[in-house]
Amino acid sequence: MPDHRSYDEVIARMGFTPEGPGEPGGLFHWVATTDDGIRVTDVWQTREIFDKFAAEKIGPITAEVGVPGPPKVTFYEVHNYLTTG
Repeated sequence: MPDHRSYDEVIARMGFTPEGPGEPGGLFHWVATTDDGIRVTDVWQTREIFDKFAAEKIGPITAEVGVPGPPKVTFYEVHNYLTTG
């Protein structure tokens, strides 16, 4: 599982900055350090938008950085979400 340094390099290569805007179609992106690496939680407008972004950016850039293999991805349909008031 990648660590936060690999993650930071991937984010920089994608052109993103911490706490800045994300990819169009991405509603929420959150990363936490765990005992064995990191956990990334995303919410996207559609699965198709995520799949395209994963194929065009996540896969190639993580391979360039040396992150081993694709991550384990679990999908859930969002029932509801709230925003800041």
